[in-house]
Amino acid sequence: MITFLFAASVVLVTVLLVFELWQGSVLARHKFGFNFFHTSVWDPIFEQFGALPFIYGTLVTAAVALLIAVPLGIGAAIFLAELAPARVSDTLEFFIDLLAAVPSVIYGVLGVFIIVPLMRQYVHPALKHSLGFLPLFQGPAYGVGFLTAGIVLAIMVIPYIISVSREVLLSVPRDQREAALSLGATRWESTWKVVVPFARAGIFGSIFLALARALGETMAVTMVIGNTPTISASLLSPGYSIAAVIANEFTEATGELHTQSLIELGLVLFILTFLLNGFARLLIVATSKRGSGARA
Repeated sequence: MITFLFAASVVLVTVLLVFELWQGSVLARHKFGFNFFHTSVWDPIFEQFGALPFIYGTLVTAAVALLIAVPLGIGAAIFLAELAPARVSDTLEFFIDLLAAVPSVIYGVLGVFIIVPLMRQYVHPALKHSLGFLPLFQGPAYGVGFLTAGIVLAIMVIPYIISVSREVLLSVPRDQREAALSLGATRWESTWKVVVPFARAGIFGSIFLALARALGETMAVTMVIGNTPTISASLLSPGYSIAAVIANEFTEATGELHTQSLIELGLVLFILTFLLNGFARLLIVATSKRGSGARA
């Protein structure tokens, strides 16, 4: 009974949160409708608000983060689960869990004092020199921007991908590995052709969990993205994210419409992260049940 009450309280809190966000953004939804999502003007003085620059910045930085974090995270998880000695794997997993627990503002400080200067002095000029013919790498070298925010986010979400993917890989029944090895497969062939396909759904779940974390990250992104509500094809340009604009403007909102527009952005972000987290959990549970069924 007690566990049921706790579970019901979680559902109740979620429903109340959605209700408050929905009610708190009524004025903005009535005034702008769907135009809110595809207009790029954000002008508190004339009370014109469009979410497109923030949605764009959120998606671009999350995409950059995943492009960096997914191959590194999954590769590290495969090494820890399948190749590394148990003592090495457990030790590294301990430090990876510590990295996942580091406050995001620390990553933001790391970004401001280390990554931003490196990007401005070395990475941006090198990218413009070698790949400047591409729109993705054109524009002034500010140091802050989509690419910098994506790199910081990648550093933050890699521990999540490693931890979840490692647990999913370890849930694959030993019989699957032994059957492949008994047929003459090498250790690598057994891992790549048997273990990874078996755990594919759970690995995708870890990626979606990382995506949800990247979409909702606030402080670290706010410190390195540049906080400029523009849409640019260049990854070197400053931008803005949903979480960053809420953090920067909510306490200083100049009017009711401004406040409710920020709340509507919060509602959009909540729905995105809620759906991604739910989908990721379903994939991970499906993989775990599949492993349990195979053992039985």
